Amino acid sequence: MSAENLKIKQAVVEEIKGKLDGAQSAVVVDYIGTTVEQATGMRKALREAGVDYTVYKNTLMARAISGTEFEALKDVLSGPSALAVSKDDAVAPVRVIAKAIKDYNKMAFKGGIVEGVFYDADGIKALAEIPSRDELIAKFMGSIQSPVGKLVRTFQAIADAKAE
Repeated sequence: MSAENLKIKQAVVEEIKGKLDGAQSAVVVDYIGTTVEQATGMRKALREAGVDYTVYKNTLMARAISGTEFEALKDVLSGPSALAVSKDDAVAPVRVIAKAIKDYNKMAFKGGIVEGVFYDADGIKALAEIPSRDELIAKFMGSIQSPVGKLVRTFQAIADAKAE
């Protein structure tokens, strides 16, 4: 191995470490089967959700995660692998990729670390079913808004009846 090749590999390992530093989640995906158009659409959705998505060699990923909280991902690094990392929203990579898997009927989760906990492919799929924080807030607001709206309409009906 040439010295230049070694420097390139070390740079990639450092890049991966940098992306994982302070990350709330890292998900490994088998990306085979997607078309360029599908991959581009998914990457755009991931970027909009603040998720970094990159394809790396498994050996370089394994080297980068060695000795970190993401080391458990070594067990899922076989075959074609892409890494989706989020520093802001722990389940953003899971939700966006799950939607892509459903839409394209291609790709598959291999596993991931979300807020320090390792999940296998089935565990990651289960996380994808959990509504986002914004969805939960919207549902909560809708549930408390309905009774208040009903109360306001009742008072208005009483006021209208007295006015007649």
